[in-house]
Amino acid sequence: MSLVAQLYAARWILTYALLALYTANKLWKYNRLRAFRGPFSTGWSELWHTSVLLSKQSHIYYKEINDTYGPIARIGPNDLITSSPELITHMNSVRSLYTRSYWFNAATRVEPGKDHIFSELNEEKHAKRRQQMAAGYSGKENIALESDIDARVQELLDLIRNKYLSSVSASYPVDLARKIQFFTLDVISTIGFGQAIGDLKADADQNDYIASGEIGLTIVKISSALGLTSYLQFPPIARLLGPSEKDKAGFGRMMATARNLIETRLTKSVEGRSDMLASFTRHNLTKDELLSEAILQILAGSDTTATAIRSAMLYLITHPRVYNRLQREIDATVSAENVQGIIQNSVLQKLPYLQAVVREVLRMHPPVTDVVPKLAPPGGDTVSIAGKQYYLPGGTNVSYNAWGMHHDKEMFGLDADIFRPERWLLEDTEAYREQLDAMRRTTEMIFGYGKYQCLGKPIAWLEITKVLFEFLRHFDWALATPEKPWRSTNYVGIFVQDEMWVLVTDRKPRV
Repeated sequence: MSLVAQLYAARWILTYALLALYTANKLWKYNRLRAFRGPFSTGWSELWHTSVLLSKQSHIYYKEINDTYGPIARIGPNDLITSSPELITHMNSVRSLYTRSYWFNAATRVEPGKDHIFSELNEEKHAKRRQQMAAGYSGKENIALESDIDARVQELLDLIRNKYLSSVSASYPVDLARKIQFFTLDVISTIGFGQAIGDLKADADQNDYIASGEIGLTIVKISSALGLTSYLQFPPIARLLGPSEKDKAGFGRMMATARNLIETRLTKSVEGRSDMLASFTRHNLTKDELLSEAILQILAGSDTTATAIRSAMLYLITHPRVYNRLQREIDATVSAENVQGIIQNSVLQKLPYLQAVVREVLRMHPPVTDVVPKLAPPGGDTVSIAGKQYYLPGGTNVSYNAWGMHHDKEMFGLDADIFRPERWLLEDTEAYREQLDAMRRTTEMIFGYGKYQCLGKPIAWLEITKVLFEFLRHFDWALATPEKPWRSTNYVGIFVQDEMWVLVTDRKPRV
């Protein structure tokens, strides 16, 4: 009897055997995490999590899950999500045995096989890359950092004053979301490559960076949600479907523009230069590594900071009490410090209400809500959260619920869903200091923690505080379309926002 005939004769036995193996595998996966509650389907299928990742508001769904099922909840057969700062601190600490998870971080690679600091899964290589890049981000080898940012802030102010000022005789609505993106792109290209892309001066999306970034983020979202990363990054498929510098849009277009910036910059000596690229080159990053990091800088460095500034302006405009108090602090500072040009960071750090406003904005609307899952160590791990013990089986993906953590009522008060900067200016008593310290430690995680902390945090904070100070110093603001303040879409943790139409009028400081 031929093999085919034998297989045909045993077809029902084979069918039942395969069905039994499939069922046993599903039961094994279900039982591994049966101690954690979640939507019923998440114990058996990725369908719920896939639909959330493909949605435009994944951060809201994640918050609802932890609100409903507790600080650690199940969102897939091998996936948990947590809103616990204790667990996030534990997983991200320098000596932690937790590692990055392939399904999420690898999906952010621009080119297959070429990692940047966020997609790198090897812990030793990741630590080395951080060491190579730290000096460039810190300003130690980028001494013109603040003056470069000041120049872009001035260009932003000039653009608004010259083209978009409204008055009692005429209104000129401006999409502030788009202008802020021009600003953050020009900042990151200036401090990164020594020259601005030029969006502010052109008042346009030069090289279609913004449009290309949205296309690229869409591909990342689909790849991670459907589990296609390993297939799309398989070399034969990647050559056919992956980004190419010949592309007219998407990551390929961004790669071509970034390569041109890098090659132009590398024709100049790095000696005596103080931009990030010079620092990275001095610390032995190759040209391919520079390209990968450049794409990440442009996306992560511009989109997240832009989201923070947009959110700050939206919350300020819609909360007149906060707006007016901050503007009074700014006017008093201009008078007391005799501020002439762009405000300096040394002064900004002494403004308690401005610092409180920024921290509250970042808490209310974290600029990045990517879940950045970590893999539990092979032998598993037992953790304690609020006095309760949890066992996390080895190889389990444990994700970060940013929106849930930073709207937690036990941590931030019963009004945690309300914008109130005064919560950061608590009375000076020991009890309040302890609570304030806990709140601060929690919000520090917005920029990552421990070995995964964002290197660009000081730069982002500098951009945000400078822009808010100068915006309220020179102009008055109102929403042009209060019934629809903006359009905001979440691409697996990165927000794309536009149509934030505002009216801007000139003002003189009132002391």
